[in-house]
Amino acid sequence: MLEKKSLRKAYGETLLRLGKQNEQIVVLDADLSKSTQTARFGKDFPHRFFNMGVSEQDMISTAAGLALGGKIPFASTFAIFQTGRAWEQIRQSLCYPKVNVKLVSTHGGITVGEDGASHHCIEDIALMRVLPNMTVIMPADAHETEKAIEAVLAHKGPVYIRLSREDFPVIFSPDMQFTIGKAQTVRQGRDLTFIACGLLVSVALEAASLLEQQDIQARVINMSTIKPIDHEAIIQAAEETGTIVSAEEHSVIGGLGSAVAEVIAEQGPGKALFKRIGVCDRYGMSGKSQVLLQEFGFTAQNLAEQAKILLKRKQQAKRSSNN
Repeated sequence: MLEKKSLRKAYGETLLRLGKQNEQIVVLDADLSKSTQTARFGKDFPHRFFNMGVSEQDMISTAAGLALGGKIPFASTFAIFQTGRAWEQIRQSLCYPKVNVKLVSTHGGITVGEDGASHHCIEDIALMRVLPNMTVIMPADAHETEKAIEAVLAHKGPVYIRLSREDFPVIFSPDMQFTIGKAQTVRQGRDLTFIACGLLVSVALEAASLLEQQDIQARVINMSTIKPIDHEAIIQAAEETGTIVSAEEHSVIGGLGSAVAEVIAEQGPGKALFKRIGVCDRYGMSGKSQVLLQEFGFTAQNLAEQAKILLKRKQQAKRSSNN
């Protein structure tokens, strides 16, 4: 059983540590600082912390002004509020002028659980990915969250990072390497490739272990940077395994799966087979996180079964071409 740790807690700890090292860091929150874990920064640095209240649009515009004044703002709230209520401000005030603001949202995906469909943000990656100049990141565990926050601090320009409410399995070591725009192959395999982000990386690793019991070798790629996406890693996987399954705690429309499909369609080998696993054009529902993961098919068993279906198609296509 893998250790579990909160990504939002890792964010709060890293923000506090970096705040002690860099006085240009300022933090804004929309009245949810206890939940987003920015309250710890606010306690130690009250003059560099701004609680904007339930006013997400004002938070983004204020963050833009602080950035133009030379500060490095980190603005946080729940994913549904940050990307939904403030999308126009993010587009006009951050991305169009390429302003150096870091948006770190918590409570993304269906693992917000009992808060239900109104709070299950499964559209945020699509909303952020479509914006020019925006970098989009979904870390796979707490250690990668820490490294991602360090990386975006050094990066110039707007960034969106999506974190979770629930604790995630820890799959990386504390000294892991993180580079914006570069995927990580966390397991090698010759038969098929899982390309996943966020929580689904650990699920894909579990699915790969199940497939290994049936003599199927699955590669697992952590695609934590969804924009700019790592074209080279996708094309290499398509060429070497010929079969790719994407997995994300997000709508299948506009998220990681769409980004991978675009690369394969434009640059990949014509015979590569591809399957997207995500939320299939529906809203979330209230329930325990583990129950919802089962309901939406975000389990190792389902990923393994979907991979086997794709491999069967691959074998059938190969037989047809030989006849």
